[in-house]
Amino acid sequence: MATSTLKQLTRLLKELDSETTQIELLELGEKIELPVQALRILATYLEYTSKGKPVALIPVPTELTTQAAADLIGCSRPHLIKLLDKGEIPFTKVGKHRRVKLEDVVEYKKKLKARQKKYLSKIMSADEADGLYDS
Repeated sequence: MATSTLKQLTRLLKELDSETTQIELLELGEKIELPVQALRILATYLEYTSKGKPVALIPVPTELTTQAAADLIGCSRPHLIKLLDKGEIPFTKVGKHRRVKLEDVVEYKKKLKARQKKYLSKIMSADEADGLYDS
């Protein structure tokens, strides 16, 4: 269902040229006005959920606790603390507690993914050179 709805919504969003639009809730027979940006967010949500990926909606700009940042990266909190102490991700202290900006966590995650792709590519190239892949 998410995939077909996403296709429809993507097509309709291309045709919209205003900042707001009305949608009708058929079960209630009511129309409501929505910002088009809200429909774009819905399209992004559908895109990820149709692939079985989890989605979190977080207000920006925001500061995260170390546990929330670790959850977002997909690592343990102690590992995140090591990354913070090594200076790999900037943070601020509020009293005794560390806070991490969402943008910094997202940037770190992008760099991490890029590194992973680079290393995976090297491994695949080495395997191909050794004849482990069929062409």
